Amino acid sequence: MKTVAQKIQELQEKEAHIKAMGGPKAVAKQHETGKLTARERLDYFFDPGTFRETDIFVKHRCVNFGMEKLEIPADGVITGFGMVNGRPVAAFAQDFTSRAGSLGEMHSKKITKVMDLALKAGIPFVGLNDSGGARIQEGVDSLSAYGQIFYRNAISSGVIPQVSAIMGPTAGGAVYSPAMTDFIFMVKNTSYMFITGPDVIKSVTGEVITFEDLGGCMTHNTKSGVAHFACENDQDCLDQIKRLLSFLPSNNMEDPPRVPCADPSNREDPALDALVPDSPTASYDMHDLIRSLVDNGDFFEPHHYYAQNIIVGFARLNGRSIGIIANQPRVLAGCLDVDAADKATRFIRFCDAFNIPLLTIADVPGYLPGSDQEWHGIIRHGAKLLWCYSEATVPKITLITRKDYGGSYLAMCSQDLGADMVIAWPTAEIAVMGAEGAANVIFRKEIKEADDPKAKSKEIIENYQNLLYNPYIAASRGFVDQVIIPRQTRPRLIEALEILSTKRQTLPPKKHGNIPV
Repeated sequence: MKTVAQKIQELQEKEAHIKAMGGPKAVAKQHETGKLTARERLDYFFDPGTFRETDIFVKHRCVNFGMEKLEIPADGVITGFGMVNGRPVAAFAQDFTSRAGSLGEMHSKKITKVMDLALKAGIPFVGLNDSGGARIQEGVDSLSAYGQIFYRNAISSGVIPQVSAIMGPTAGGAVYSPAMTDFIFMVKNTSYMFITGPDVIKSVTGEVITFEDLGGCMTHNTKSGVAHFACENDQDCLDQIKRLLSFLPSNNMEDPPRVPCADPSNREDPALDALVPDSPTASYDMHDLIRSLVDNGDFFEPHHYYAQNIIVGFARLNGRSIGIIANQPRVLAGCLDVDAADKATRFIRFCDAFNIPLLTIADVPGYLPGSDQEWHGIIRHGAKLLWCYSEATVPKITLITRKDYGGSYLAMCSQDLGADMVIAWPTAEIAVMGAEGAANVIFRKEIKEADDPKAKSKEIIENYQNLLYNPYIAASRGFVDQVIIPRQTRPRLIEALEILSTKRQTLPPKKHGNIPV
């Protein structure tokens, strides 16, 4: 019979063998491609000494195609929990050095088990994906394995934050779990996502395309919008995930963490008084305004490269986390289009699910016109914004800096869609439509019959602008709560956020609405 010391030694030897992963050659190959190993990633991500691995001794049960003779350390995935910036987080990291991190029955059971733990404990769940895909030797068991993960992604959505990092290949069914999580981080030059790879595409359609162009980091950050962040390397990716988590609560029953703030709450910025140009066709960078308003200019922006005519991101006001949605006048004049509506909608729903107040900054001339937009469903996609603002019950503050016309006035969280406080600058222009279009509709006959139609049109447009291009008519109807000098914006927003911090609102009981997806 073995002694206690021998049994302890046996445990240590088994753990050391498994922690060697795929062996020195496989680890070296992983490093040569510019990637950390799964264990190195977890060690870097979690606070030192806090990660506790679960199910280290799990083995696959496949006996087909000689698999019964094959050992896969930890079955190709490391799972566990620990502390990130002093707060508990659950995670998995696929081990590409061990059978390419392929996913089978027991690999999935490890992941779903730690997902269940995260859901029961009410803590964020982070997945570090680096896998060759389904373990085809296990057949339908591997398909079931994916399905069990997808099911938990859906059930956990809106209950705990779910974050995916794509840190290597992710193809076929493996891409759907990340797509069902809240945020996706990709690493430049070493990660990719696609349903069907370049070889399959070539054989079916004849199209020749590279892995990077088809599903690389910048492709999904700029074209598809599948990914939210583009990271320089593995360390940068993990650092950015930690930064994201710092803005979020651990679950939907908590408020976001409030942090000490050294940036004065009464700080004014005189530069804002000149931010909006005198010319209505001149642009300015909305990022300048956002950085001026938020604590220490700290703004964390998902989807930076996608649908840049609208900006979304996390920041803090007097130490409180907020979500910001803002038109960007420098891109498409800040018009709303299909992609911008989708980008903003998803962000609004996330913030509302996790008790993060919303600040909407409006400078929008309307929806982007054109047959392309109409045929791609701008009506349906644009309706999502109306839907999600109406449905959101978190504190909602709207700031109008300049143009706010027509349906887009409503879509950028007007009072009618539930804004709790609407603040406008004196440069705000709240109207049904632009002056030129309105004048030509209202005074079409007068312009047509005038001796000089062009001069008459110009005169009418100027009169229309003088009459309606201001915030005061809306304020006189109670649609705008405050008109302020721009330099006062930060303190006024903080005051509004503080008064709304105890807001309580419930919606009519129902299973769920039928959002126009």
